[in-house]
Amino acid sequence: MKNGLLFITQQTERYSHLRSVEIALAGGCRQIQLRMKEAPAGEVEEVAFRAKALCDKFNAALYVDDHVEVCRRVNLRGVHLGKSDMPPPEARNILGNQYIIGGTANTFEDIEVLYRRQVDYIGLGPFRFTTTKKNLSPLLGLEGYRRIIGQCRDHGINLPIVAIGGITAEDIPDLMQTGVSAIALSGAILNAEDPVAETRKIVKQIKRHSIWKT
Repeated sequence: MKNGLLFITQQTERYSHLRSVEIALAGGCRQIQLRMKEAPAGEVEEVAFRAKALCDKFNAALYVDDHVEVCRRVNLRGVHLGKSDMPPPEARNILGNQYIIGGTANTFEDIEVLYRRQVDYIGLGPFRFTTTKKNLSPLLGLEGYRRIIGQCRDHGINLPIVAIGGITAEDIPDLMQTGVSAIALSGAILNAEDPVAETRKIVKQIKRHSIWKT
């Protein structure tokens, strides 16, 4: 997982998952996660094949949420596993070391567990309330990110941390200063009047305010 923007797909009244991939790519995003929570594996795989073809044209990395076997069959860049998904060690046995595995965390203790399970990055959140996810964990806010990232440094845990959950463009300057590596967005882009232009603006904004070299 590189520093920058991670775009999370979603189906809206205006856009399909594939169309949202096209929007993110056109706006300069080069890391995309296909998130089709309610869809059967066969449908996810079909969309993943088409989304990967789009991403390949831009040399962009495509991840999939939950579906380890889809990741392997379609040869995606990696998979993101939530707390109720397949355990990371089991996913690693299936995928090997050539794929990236990410895990969801809400606390430093979550990160410690995922670190021992050798994930490649952490999706830490939620920053604030979001309608795209059910059964939300406690909201972190800026102070939560500062505290948890400080704990990671104190314990020698050096993993890329992606901030996620209800983030807007206005939050980016302060949020990047907490030490997160990347920002995950979905609605903030797709709900914009011009989502391609909004993506371009956000990509530049994240790069400008990042404390990490990209």
